[in-house]
Amino acid sequence: MALKAITASWTSIVFRSLMFLLIWWVLTDGSAASWGIGLPAVLLAVISSSALLPPVHLSWLECIKFIPFFLRHSITGGLDVAWRAFHPRLPITPDLIEYPLRLPEGLPSVLMVNIVNLLPGTLSAALDQGLMKVHILDSTNDVTGELTSVEEKVARVFGITLVTR
Repeated sequence: MALKAITASWTSIVFRSLMFLLIWWVLTDGSAASWGIGLPAVLLAVISSSALLPPVHLSWLECIKFIPFFLRHSITGGLDVAWRAFHPRLPITPDLIEYPLRLPEGLPSVLMVNIVNLLPGTLSAALDQGLMKVHILDSTNDVTGELTSVEEKVARVFGITLVTR
């Protein structure tokens, strides 16, 4: 198990290093003169990001499969809210619901809370000890089923099993 953690750490460091090097290269238009400042900046960025966000396991295939879901719900969510806002009768029946998360605390829960904001007519209002409060525009929709679906997709992205609290 310790070998797996060491491998994950090194993989994370290499990935972060490559990403920060790429960002620096793009920001400086590939200028060779900038690397005197760029290499120390990248080193500090890798150290800081590793301290603030320890390595996590991601399923890259599930991340790729998540992209169309993310885009579809972003567009649908925006169109739904715009339609409701400009409709003459303002068709909303707002409510505040509570949804107990089965994801572990940390990055998976944070991603879930942020993705909820993209669903049609939803806004995550609070997250406290595994309980997410969600403001919804239409209480007649099956929001709980949609939240469960998103939570399962997020769990697959992180390669984790959902737990019942």
